[in-house]
Amino acid sequence: MRFFHIADVHLGAEPDKGCPWSQDRSREIWDSFQKAIEQAGKFHADLFLIAGDLFHRQPLVKDLKKVNALFSMIPDTKIVLIAGNHDYLRKDSPYRKFKWGKNVWGLWSQKISHVDFPDLGVRIRGCSYGSREITRPLYDPLKKSGEMPVEILLAHGGDEKHIPISKEKLASSGFDYIALGHIHKPQVLQKDRIAYAGALEPIDKNDTGPHGFIQGEIRNGRVRTAFVPWALREYQNAEIKVTEETTQYSLEQKIRDKISALGEQNIYTLTIQGKRDPETEFYLKSLYGAGNIRDIEDKSQPSYSLEELCRKYRGSLLEEYIRSFGGNPDKEEQKALYYGIGALLETGEEIL
Repeated sequence: MRFFHIADVHLGAEPDKGCPWSQDRSREIWDSFQKAIEQAGKFHADLFLIAGDLFHRQPLVKDLKKVNALFSMIPDTKIVLIAGNHDYLRKDSPYRKFKWGKNVWGLWSQKISHVDFPDLGVRIRGCSYGSREITRPLYDPLKKSGEMPVEILLAHGGDEKHIPISKEKLASSGFDYIALGHIHKPQVLQKDRIAYAGALEPIDKNDTGPHGFIQGEIRNGRVRTAFVPWALREYQNAEIKVTEETTQYSLEQKIRDKISALGEQNIYTLTIQGKRDPETEFYLKSLYGAGNIRDIEDKSQPSYSLEELCRKYRGSLLEEYIRSFGGNPDKEEQKALYYGIGALLETGEEIL
């Protein structure tokens, strides 16, 4: 039996709203989801498991129709999904009344329920969110029933406000596979048995690194899984080193080169580090045009020689100011120190 495990698709999300690429990202999330479904068909997957938050918010009927049409592309694959904390089942949720295709099953109860597929010899258990938060550890007491050869738990949660999860209790539950959602970074809690698929596409700057889905196979009672990178873009954090020779122009070129090497399609948070010429100030706003840059932080420092300044301005207010920080200021103190030095130097030698 072959299966796909995806989670946290967040259809309808508009990441980085206001940024030039935001609308593209909203469309790309749909495109990535469609291509994942197509891939499941090529893989001849028997099961397609969606561990919550298929939508970023309450879906409209037109959204469900669009998704149902995509599901109809793989009629031989059984699709099972639950609602997560983002697309939870309100009393008026279209999830409750929508007529899905014959190959789609939703575990919409807020209590643990299941669906059996005797032809595959598999039972899928899980529950949906009926509110934004569930603080009870609903999965902790669950155990494999033994009523079907293979039992899979479809679960969404993992923090104190969204169904707290005990890794130890999950590991001892006996389920053949536990398909987790809610945590956006893919991670394996127990090899081939318990895993977060992570978000199919990253949706904010904290979703760094690869994203995709899990592809698995269960044969003769043995489960094998593999993470498949699938996202069209990544959020990446990158450091840009500067020196006393770095100018505004050369800094922009460094950024362009870095982005070219790491991937121009990706979205970046940049940190400028190093020692710059004391007379150089970088104009950050003009650097954003060098690529898909979400944030830039300048942590560079002017290349003052503190001892040299103290010797040059011995007995002055500047020397007294520098000595007041001691010999080993921390990062915040260094920031204040260099800011103050610059301000004092700008006042002129007569005040020093």
